[in-house]
Amino acid sequence: MQNEVRATSKVKHVYDAIYSFVLVLCKLLLIADILITTMAVAGRYIEFIPDPAWSEEVVLTLMSYTAVLSAALAIRRNAHIRMTAFDKYLPEKAIIILDIIADIFVFIFAVVMLVVGWNYAMKIGSRGTYVSMPWLSRFWMYFPIPLAGFAMILFLSESMVGHFKKFSSIKEAKS
Repeated sequence: MQNEVRATSKVKHVYDAIYSFVLVLCKLLLIADILITTMAVAGRYIEFIPDPAWSEEVVLTLMSYTAVLSAALAIRRNAHIRMTAFDKYLPEKAIIILDIIADIFVFIFAVVMLVVGWNYAMKIGSRGTYVSMPWLSRFWMYFPIPLAGFAMILFLSESMVGHFKKFSSIKEAKS
């Protein structure tokens, strides 16, 4: 039992580090979004501040990274939208089974995001460029989808292990 606790503790540190990295990345992307948008808006009204042509495309790309990566963070915190109105009326075992079923569906969606998103990024994204930055591939516009799919798969795997541990502890307690 102590070996399981140590192994879980080591793996939890890895998940915590990944979560912290993604969280910091989202914060930095949001700060960059705000700064670029502020510069673009100020550049329209103040003569000596430049209004770069690339600002809109970069802001939209950074916003897509922030949106999908923060969805992966919500999975880790178990803060995604879910129906809990009947949880107080159901046995704990049924709630865990429903959580596992929900996680399986989200896991399937994350795999689709990873596979299809990667195909789009490699095929469609690599063929085009940003209008205002012809030197930059549109791969970076499609890349947030498979990246978030990968992060979701990581965080869902941790969640699933937790559900199975709860489920087995309920079985052991009743035995």
